[in-house]
Amino acid sequence: EVQLVESGGGLVQPGGSLRLSCAASGFTFSSYGMSWVRQAPGKGLEWVSAISTGGGSTTYADSVKGRFTISRDNAKNTLYLQMNSLKPEDTAVYYCAGYNRPPVTLASRYEYDYWGQGTQVTVSS
Repeated sequence: EVQLVESGGGLVQPGGSLRLSCAASGFTFSSYGMSWVRQAPGKGLEWVSAISTGGGSTTYADSVKGRFTISRDNAKNTLYLQMNSLKPEDTAVYYCAGYNRPPVTLASRYEYDYWGQGTQVTVSS
């Protein structure tokens, strides 16, 4: 059974940091590109970041560039998202997603082969 299990979310004050993790199982993690996608309350999906199979190539949405860092440990089958300088507008459910072929529409759930259940991040004072 394929599973992507996110963890590390929670309540943090503006300017704070969180590190999200996504534990993968049931498929060959190292063969899949991975993304983080988020959904704020009452809004649609927003692509956040992506990383190549080996981790050598990363991309970011302009809204998080310079504040978030995506990484992966293929030996541990785990994806990470280090989030610094958090803002209230970063409040959302964060999902990790895996793709065999690079998505054409980055924020479409249907473009991904695997999708996690999400972890809530709330940035508030």
